Amino acid sequence: MSELKLPEGIAFDERGLVPVVAQDAASGDVLMVAWANDEALQKTTATGDAHFWSRSRQALWRKGETSGHRLRVRGIRWDCDSDTLLYVVDAEGPACHTGSRTCFGDDAQSAAGGLLELERVIRDRLRRMPEGSYTAKLLERGIDGPLKKLGEEATEVVLAAKGESDERLAEEAADLVYHLMVALGVRGVPLVRVLEVLARRRR
Repeated sequence: MSELKLPEGIAFDERGLVPVVAQDAASGDVLMVAWANDEALQKTTATGDAHFWSRSRQALWRKGETSGHRLRVRGIRWDCDSDTLLYVVDAEGPACHTGSRTCFGDDAQSAAGGLLELERVIRDRLRRMPEGSYTAKLLERGIDGPLKKLGEEATEVVLAAKGESDERLAEEAADLVYHLMVALGVRGVPLVRVLEVLARRRR
């Protein structure tokens, strides 16, 4: 973990609190907004886990202490007045207590955020292997199942791009992305690593 730094002269309110926005590092989606006092900020910088102050319970809390859905803080940013902080985070599970990835609902997430939610669902299927799940059925032959489908779907994308409708191309591309993500899941390679490679190549 790189060193986490706070701005000088944070503009706490009269209660000694400052609002903190948690932003997903991979997608840029806003996951949640909470409050922090100085103690919460110091705990965050010392541990790398997002800590906040509960106004209702009047207590310090670490995100994920009961659910296990931690927010690992990569970096801390602040606005021009130093009266609002931004935690850039890797989310270990849904950020919202309702079980949603973001507290602002599915409509608020980006396309990349939608892929991360799909990744979470695929990981869950790989772990539980529920009866009737297409993902679980794919894995009856181990990784060969999704790899075979990946090859088939790549061919379908080529054919659709060559002479079929835009809608058909989009559908085939979606199938390709899904089977690629299943293969990544089986190998234990998180999607964020793929996004980071793309980001480096963009520079």
